[in-house]
Amino acid sequence: MTALFALATSLLWGLADFGGGLLTRRTPALTVVVVSQSIAVVVLGAVVMATGGWSEAGPQLWFAVAAGLVGPVAMLAFYKALALGPMGVVSPLGSIGVAVPVGVGLVLGERPGVLQFVGILVAVVGVCLAGGPQFRGAPVQRQAIALTLLAAFGFGAVMALISEASTTLTGLFLALFVQRVTNVAAGGLALYVSARRGAPALAADGFPWRSLPALAFVGLADVAANGTYSIAAQHGPVTVAAVLASLYPVVTAVAARGLLRERLRAVQAAGAGLALVGTVLLASG
Repeated sequence: MTALFALATSLLWGLADFGGGLLTRRTPALTVVVVSQSIAVVVLGAVVMATGGWSEAGPQLWFAVAAGLVGPVAMLAFYKALALGPMGVVSPLGSIGVAVPVGVGLVLGERPGVLQFVGILVAVVGVCLAGGPQFRGAPVQRQAIALTLLAAFGFGAVMALISEASTTLTGLFLALFVQRVTNVAAGGLALYVSARRGAPALAADGFPWRSLPALAFVGLADVAANGTYSIAAQHGPVTVAAVLASLYPVVTAVAARGLLRERLRAVQAAGAGLALVGTVLLASG
């Protein structure tokens, strides 16, 4: 079950990153974050009311609040990096954040077996290579790398925090709702301050009404990914769940290749293959 839900997480995050990266090329990244997360709040609020999730309120929700504060910073940095592109390079570097939940798991006493340990190493190396990172070139490229590393740490922290925010399914719905409300509050405040300082809050053609379906998909896919990761981490080793969930850059790179015709370099194809081998080792271990 851990492998299944963790791989579902990587699929959802990969598609959400691809969609978010496309949207930020037309709409300011902070606006994409706030609008997509606001849609997720509405849907999650309805789910919490329908399932009686309010009964699961408790001190553990502070983990969700913390995740909600860290999340917008990570998402904004990542979307800005994706806008600088290319996606096939930026997205895999974001997987470095897997070190945070893996480190937490090790501190808490988890000890993967030999086969799983090898799978972790192979998968992490594969995901990093899948981007074929290019560290030379113009300052824009260095800025994208810096933003991606900031986002990576934030994503890793969110993964570690959200896995501690609930122990039941209804509690998970409530935790995700609290996380998203905090996301919108923090992101909305940042958007207000940014607009007051003169930064554009919208594209030149106004509010992106035509992009609402895409914004909804990005917000809901991100929420669903957080949920499936939490379930994966609760039903198995966090070290395994975190690494499998961090295969999402491969999904983003493949989507960019198929839809945007971004060419995969040899090192990227080799990295994707290594990530797949690592996944098999982790699942079989």
